[in-house]
Amino acid sequence: MRITTIAGAVLGATLAAGAAPTAAAEFRLPEFDTIQLPNGLTVYLMERHDVPLIAVRAVVKAGAVHDGAQPGLSSLTGDALLLGTAAHDKASLDQAFDYRGARLAGGAGAEASTLQANFARADSAALLPLFAEIVQQPSFDEAELNKLRTRKVTAIRQAKEAPRNVMQTYYRAMLFGDRPYGIPASGTIGSVGALRQADVQRYYQRYYRPDNAAVIVVGDFQTTAMRRQIESLFGAWRASGPAPAAQDNGKVQAAQARVLLVNKADATETTFLIGGAGIARNDPDYVQLQVVNTVLGGRFTSWLNDELRVNSGLTYGASSQFATLSQTGTFAISSFTALPKTAAALALAHQTYRRLWEQGIDAATLDSAKAYVKGQFPPRYETSEQLAGLLGDMYANQVGREQLDNFTRDVDSLTPARAKTLIERHFPRDKLQTVLVGKADAIRDIAKSYGEVTELDITADGFR
Repeated sequence: MRITTIAGAVLGATLAAGAAPTAAAEFRLPEFDTIQLPNGLTVYLMERHDVPLIAVRAVVKAGAVHDGAQPGLSSLTGDALLLGTAAHDKASLDQAFDYRGARLAGGAGAEASTLQANFARADSAALLPLFAEIVQQPSFDEAELNKLRTRKVTAIRQAKEAPRNVMQTYYRAMLFGDRPYGIPASGTIGSVGALRQADVQRYYQRYYRPDNAAVIVVGDFQTTAMRRQIESLFGAWRASGPAPAAQDNGKVQAAQARVLLVNKADATETTFLIGGAGIARNDPDYVQLQVVNTVLGGRFTSWLNDELRVNSGLTYGASSQFATLSQTGTFAISSFTALPKTAAALALAHQTYRRLWEQGIDAATLDSAKAYVKGQFPPRYETSEQLAGLLGDMYANQVGREQLDNFTRDVDSLTPARAKTLIERHFPRDKLQTVLVGKADAIRDIAKSYGEVTELDITADGFR
């Protein structure tokens, strides 16, 4: 999960040069009820009566970190929930939601799987029971599962045609190695192709259980009535066997500067990531780091974009981001450039990054970034769907509401001196880790100047 979630797309959004930031608004997370059912299921209920809509999510702490020797199993299982239930086939479910103009989606990431639905309040009585059925009684129809697996294998193969689709996967695999955080969420062509119905059923039984999940409902309902409905629909859900034990998912391995050079023989561009260890999603410095990173590479007028795009014309864009996980995270500068400009772009990216330590951030620059971040924040949590996603994020990553409620205070209290402390504490300075995807024969010597080089062809199955 990227650090952009706390402020919507603060780090990924762009702002036209010279545009005035949106007026800041104080933000506090709306009140919500937290309920623990006897079977261990966590329930969040947040009433909102501005529009007659309801957003519901089921979040299960089951992701790629639990795939072990079968990368892609969590992703296949999460998507396969939508293939039908014991009582309704896929076509019936699709028709029930589509007919009412409702949305139903599922999927899995590094650490959690999510099933989500959005529908009109008037359709709650019909669709919420179906939602509960999908979570608790998936059929994993074998014929449908085989078709889904084939589509996923094709998608993995196609993703490598565009390096920016897979850069983060290569980067994580490089940084975490064989630890759980290094497992590719999508899986590999070989690993996904080998998965079978029995694997999905076993994974579901192991991790999809009430004491490892939360149900979140946000929207136009009465809390007392919704609580009764959730208890009725999910109260009989039972777990089998012991709950999954907590596990150490790994730390970034960066004992020396390294370069992963991924050869794409037909490439006319070089795509790159530069960085190292980052922070966990619930790190107390999370909010203030967004402001600092906004200066470096979190908006259109950032240092990186100014230097690599606007001033030098070396690339169409450059940015930086903290990608957060529940136990740790990564930091990376990212960009791409025409093959002949690779050396210049990499050098300028490093030079610009060093400004954090050599120049620091002055008060005027910091004030501009603070206004930008505060202006971008409140609109990202206006709808029930957005708030349901936020609560799911908070559940999966153990984030307290104080991080949201203190957002404005934390941004306003950031000073140049405090920014310097954060830079020293959290931005990797030495032993940087680099991923380059491009024509290896043309950039191999350039790669050697940034660390010990390991080469991999992009056509190879897997990411390390």
